[in-house]
Amino acid sequence: MFDVGLGEMAVLVVLALVIFGDKLPQVAGQAGRMLRQFRQMANSAKADLEAGLGPEFKDFDIADLHPKTFVRKHLFEDDDSFLNGKLFDDDEPSYAAPATAGALDYGERPPYDNEAT
Repeated sequence: MFDVGLGEMAVLVVLALVIFGDKLPQVAGQAGRMLRQFRQMANSAKADLEAGLGPEFKDFDIADLHPKTFVRKHLFEDDDSFLNGKLFDDDEPSYAAPATAGALDYGERPPYDNEAT
């Protein structure tokens, strides 16, 4: 996350000692408390989101929404359920249409819904 080398870290420590001096332990304690509060706020927000989504999304993980994780999950995992024609957990998928439903005779116009357009 941070690309800080050993020399840069030493400069930051010396700079902190010069700026804060004897108050450095107090500043470090305040920074630790602030980090703890941010972590608690994030955890409570996550718990509120999970409670608001309900039991249908009990396996929902917020980390899955990160673009890299999303792409990795949906492109690189071996999930071949779509190849088997099985997209849903139901015994009979509701998306399947009869093979003859779309067949039109020669010259027959397809159905048109005036209210849909």
